[in-house]
Amino acid sequence: MQAGDVAGQFVVGAHNTVIRSERPRELVEPVTDAQLAELRQEFERVRVQLAELGTGGRGAEERLDELEEAVTAEEPDVSVMVYVRNWFLRTLPALAGAVTTLISDPVVGQLVYQAGDQLALEYDRQFGTQRPESNAPNR
Repeated sequence: MQAGDVAGQFVVGAHNTVIRSERPRELVEPVTDAQLAELRQEFERVRVQLAELGTGGRGAEERLDELEEAVTAEEPDVSVMVYVRNWFLRTLPALAGAVTTLISDPVVGQLVYQAGDQLALEYDRQFGTQRPESNAPNR
């Protein structure tokens, strides 16, 4: 369930019993060089859109650079992804959709999920995404 910025399960009322069962996370296929190149092309497409805005996009190039670094780092930084998305929502809403699309790109999901369960959970919580599909067997 998702309500506003809160995603996941919540319980309302008194005397409730919540039982949680988690299956082991599946292994995620490593991101290939070709996939990473495609993701970088998507960043370039957003940069082109940004350039078309002229001086109205002041500061946006730096935020986009921060986002690309956060996404492609050895350990992706979900907090930077959240910050940049929110910055665009407040400052440059015309490109907020394009930036959100970058963050929710399946390759970004793969990068986050291969970095570990804690990051994956935070990514899911912040962006309401679903785990990338994988053909790998369960751990």
